[in-house]
Amino acid sequence: MKKTVCATLIKQIHDGLEKQANNMLRSQDLTMAQVGVLLELRFAPEKQMALKELERRLHVAQSTAAGIVSRLEQKGLVEGFGDANDRRIKMLRLTPAGEECCQAADQHMAAFEAALLSGLTEEDRSTLLALLKRVAKNLK
Repeated sequence: MKKTVCATLIKQIHDGLEKQANNMLRSQDLTMAQVGVLLELRFAPEKQMALKELERRLHVAQSTAAGIVSRLEQKGLVEGFGDANDRRIKMLRLTPAGEECCQAADQHMAAFEAALLSGLTEEDRSTLLALLKRVAKNLK
């Protein structure tokens, strides 16, 4: 199989999942990008991190991260504050409402994954996961 065919299929799967997720999230006035921020904060120590670290983890520009965070702050899902040691550093913290969104996202992601893999046997699923991990490792 040609590399371009694999890349095209991976892109189609990604785009399809993102479209379904964004359609579902629209009713909650959220986007996949916003949920990505919430999930990063959820798994960070003390559910907080510097805005600069968030930009690095999400591979986005400062202006993009700041826009996403601003909308999440307006919705009460994250709160921004200055670092205790350096007030120039903007820190972000997940709020209880943001944690609730993460729990709902977990349920939706599990449903999406179940639908995505519904036509595969357990052995197929194990093989696919192993191959995807190897492919992802190649990107590092």
